[in-house]
Amino acid sequence: MTQTLQIGRINQLMIERKSDPGLYLKAGDGEEVLLPNAYVSITMEIGQMVEVFIYTDSEDRLVASTRMPEARLGEFALMEVKDVTSFGAFCDWGLPKELFVPVKFQKTPFKIGQKRVIRVSLDEQTNRLIGVEKFGKFLTARRPDFAIGDAVALFILASTPLGFKAIINNRFTGMLFHNEVFEPLHVGQRTKGYVKEVRMDGKITLSLRPLEDGDGFAKEKILTVLRANGYALPFAYKASPEEVYAHFGLSKKAYKRALTQLQAEGVISLNDEGMRFIGA
Repeated sequence: MTQTLQIGRINQLMIERKSDPGLYLKAGDGEEVLLPNAYVSITMEIGQMVEVFIYTDSEDRLVASTRMPEARLGEFALMEVKDVTSFGAFCDWGLPKELFVPVKFQKTPFKIGQKRVIRVSLDEQTNRLIGVEKFGKFLTARRPDFAIGDAVALFILASTPLGFKAIINNRFTGMLFHNEVFEPLHVGQRTKGYVKEVRMDGKITLSLRPLEDGDGFAKEKILTVLRANGYALPFAYKASPEEVYAHFGLSKKAYKRALTQLQAEGVISLNDEGMRFIGA
């Protein structure tokens, strides 16, 4: 059971009591929320656990729904503009109450019928869910700690001459180059992807297919740098993340794993003085 009601998220709640407008559901802390009759099925009974989405109704009251939106809090979706006013626009996100996108969070003025990539966010002043098209501040520029071959969730953000720009795990951005795309893709699509490379500047290259040997890429990077530096380097496991990126363009996690495998394979030796190439 969800301990406290979480707006914008999926909640596991218990059916507490019946009322004329619907069923009241209870969270672990005792707080209740209405599940309107429109979402009540004949199989629902008092004491039963149900999975619902929590948002606010037209009167800004918390309300539950068994119908799920196209995006939850912190997620992205391609939404159609249904109405436009002087103070904002209303977009279809799969629920009866459309998602409001204030003018200040729009990149350019919205027009009815357009489709825009929107992030579902929480207005902390009003505790309402709103849509944000200016979502750059929600995508971190911090260097990610992905390992080569890691599986990630992708949202296709844009089509470019180089390929497709994607949002990774709702936090980072990366690129699917055309030579890594073997199926039709479109803006707004969600799919699974894999980290192919994390560059020294933090930019991420993606693949739609599992890498046959994700660690192989990291090992080859290390061996390439070793060959270019006289087959020896004055650091090994104790290298800082900054040194690892500066020399290899790898995350510290991928680097350490590759070192361990290369040593086990008898390709390199490791000691306090660093690493040395010893085998083919």
